[in-house]
Amino acid sequence: MTLISYADFHARSLAERDAFWAEQARRIDWQTPPQQVCDVSRPPFARWFVGGTTNLCHNAVDRHAAKRPDDPALIWVSTEVGQERVYSFAELQAEVETLAAILVAQGVGQGDRVLIYMPMIPEAAFAMLACARIGAIHSVVFGGFASVSLASRIDDAAPKLIISADAGSRGGKVVAYKPLLDEAITLAAHKPARVLMVDRGLAAFTPVAGRDLDYGALRTAHHGQRVPVAWLESNSISYTLYTSGTTGKPKGVQRDVGGYAVALATSMDYIFGGKPGETYFSTSDIGWVVGHSYIIYGPLIAGMATLMYEGLPINPDAGIWWSLVEKYGVTVMFSAPTAVRVLKKHDASLLKRHDLSSLRALFLAGEPLDEPTARWIAEALGVPIVDNYWQTETGWPLLTVANHIPGVAPVSTRFGSPGMPMYGYGVKLLDESTGEELTAPNQKGVLVIEHPLPPGALQTVWGDDARFVSTYWSSVPGRQVYSTFDWGMRDADGYTFILGRTDDVINVAGHRLGTREIEECISGHAAVAEVAVVGVADQLKGQVALAFAVPREMPATPEAARALEAQVMKRVDEQLGAVARPSRVLFVSVLPKTRSGKLLRRALQAVAEGRDPGDLTTLDDPGALAQVTTLLRG
Repeated sequence: MTLISYADFHARSLAERDAFWAEQARRIDWQTPPQQVCDVSRPPFARWFVGGTTNLCHNAVDRHAAKRPDDPALIWVSTEVGQERVYSFAELQAEVETLAAILVAQGVGQGDRVLIYMPMIPEAAFAMLACARIGAIHSVVFGGFASVSLASRIDDAAPKLIISADAGSRGGKVVAYKPLLDEAITLAAHKPARVLMVDRGLAAFTPVAGRDLDYGALRTAHHGQRVPVAWLESNSISYTLYTSGTTGKPKGVQRDVGGYAVALATSMDYIFGGKPGETYFSTSDIGWVVGHSYIIYGPLIAGMATLMYEGLPINPDAGIWWSLVEKYGVTVMFSAPTAVRVLKKHDASLLKRHDLSSLRALFLAGEPLDEPTARWIAEALGVPIVDNYWQTETGWPLLTVANHIPGVAPVSTRFGSPGMPMYGYGVKLLDESTGEELTAPNQKGVLVIEHPLPPGALQTVWGDDARFVSTYWSSVPGRQVYSTFDWGMRDADGYTFILGRTDDVINVAGHRLGTREIEECISGHAAVAEVAVVGVADQLKGQVALAFAVPREMPATPEAARALEAQVMKRVDEQLGAVARPSRVLFVSVLPKTRSGKLLRRALQAVAEGRDPGDLTTLDDPGALAQVTTLLRG
C-alpha cells in the first residue's frame, strides 16, 4: 500500500474540512445525527456538528458497560493513603448514576453549574461524569487552590452546588480543603445552595447546617437508582475550566459536548494509538485540562482503562510510576517534562526493576521539553518520547506527531520541537507588527490558528463573548486569527519550535500563571508601592516567577528585608496558592522603565537569566537596571 505524507493528510483535513470531520464523527454515538458539520456564519465563533444530540457520559461509560461490563474502566492508586481500587465499566456506571441521582435530588439540572474542588480520588471522576450525564456544567478547580482564587471562580461560575472533600494529601502532608472552601464561600458574593462533602477521614470538619451534605449517607440512600442520560445538542456546554490570563480576572474556558467528544475520540486513535481494553496512565490532575481530556474523558471514550494516581512520582521511591506500568499493563503514558526532570535526579536503575514491555510511548507536555531530558528518558525507557504542545483553550494537542493514522507515513520526532500542526488546525506564523505570514524557514513569528478552530477547542470565554474576541482574535494587526500568544519558528522540514510567550503568562512546571495576577496580589501588601514579576528559566520547573518590588520604605537591614519577603510570600500563598509563589521577592528602589513609563519586564527577565537585555537607550533611569543586576549577583 502506498502511504501518503502527513503533510498531504493535514492539508486534506483543512481543504475538505467538513468531509474530514464527518468521518471522525462516526467514532462516537449520536442519538440524533448532526445536520451540519460546521457553522462558521458568525466568525470567530464556530459551531460543530449542529443539530446532533449526544452525551459525553454515555460515550465514556454506558456504551462500553453495555458491551464489556466487567472490563476495567477506572484504576485508582493512592500512595498517599495506601489504597488501590479498580472499577469495571459496570461499576463505574453504577457509581456515576448514584451521584447523578444525588445531584438531581438537590435540584441540579441541565445548564446548572457544579463546582468541583477535590483531590485525586474516584469520587472526583464520578462527579465530572455525573454532571455530564445530566447535562449540568462542571467547573473543576484544582484542589488546594487558595480561598481568594477559589472565591473568584465561585462568583464567575455561580454554581448551584459544590462538591468537595475534607482534605487532600501531598507527600504525606494533609491539606485540609474544608477551611479553604468555607473561607472562599464567605468571600464570594455568590452563595451556593448546597455543598456535597466526601469525608475521607483525613481532616475533621464541622458541616454547615442547612448547606453541607454528607456524600456517604446520600450514596447509601441513592445507590442503585437509574438516571438516564440527557441527550444534548452538540453545542451545549459541557464544562468551564479557568486559566490564568494577563489580568487578575481568570478566564473560564467554555467547551462544547459533541465537538469535544469527536476530537478526543480521534486523538486517542490518531495521536495516542490507544485501543479498547488497554490502559492509559496520565500523571496529571483533574484540575488541569490534561486531566479533563486524558484522565477522564479521552481514555474512557476510547474504551480504555484510565489510571488515576494520587501521590508524588518519588513516593515511596522514584520507581512508583514504573511499578504501576508493570502491574496494570499500561500501554500509553502521559506526563510532563518537570516530572521527568525530578526523576532524573534519582537512581536510574529504578526504571530497570520493572517490566515495561507493555508501554509503547511516553507523551510529554506542559512546558518545553529540553533535549537532555528527552534523551535521558528515551534511553531509560527504550520507547518513543513524544513531545506535544497545546493549551487549556485547545483541549487537545495542537503540535505533535500523529503516527497512528492508517495510510499515512509515520513522522519521526525531533528533539526540541513538539512536532507539526495536527489535522484540523490551520496553523501559521505571522509577523507580530504587520500580520504578514512568515513562510521561510527559521523565521520567528507569533503562532496563530486560522478560523475556525477545530472541534474540541473552546467555544468562548464563559459569560463573556467580547473578552473571547478581544483576547484571542484581535491581537494581530489586520488579521482575525486566534493567537496562542507564543513565539514560534518552523524549520525547513516543517517542524515547529516554541520560543516563549508574547504576553505576560509564564509556565511553572506546566501550570500557566499570569504575572499580572501575581503582581496585583503583591502590590496589595501595605508595604509595597510597586512590583514587577517576570518568568525566569529554571532547570527543574521550566520557569519560576521572580518578583522585584519597590517598598514604600526600604528595609533597613537584610533581616528586615527577609521578614518583608516572607510576609509577601505568605500573602501570595493565601490569595493565589503556593503554585504562584515567586522564587524570590527582591526589593529595589526603582524599577526600569522607558521615558514613557513602560515597565521593561523583558529587560528584567534577560538580566535575571544572565542574557543581554538589549537596547537600553529608552531607559528613563539607567541606574535602575544596574541596581537589579547588582542585587541578582549578590
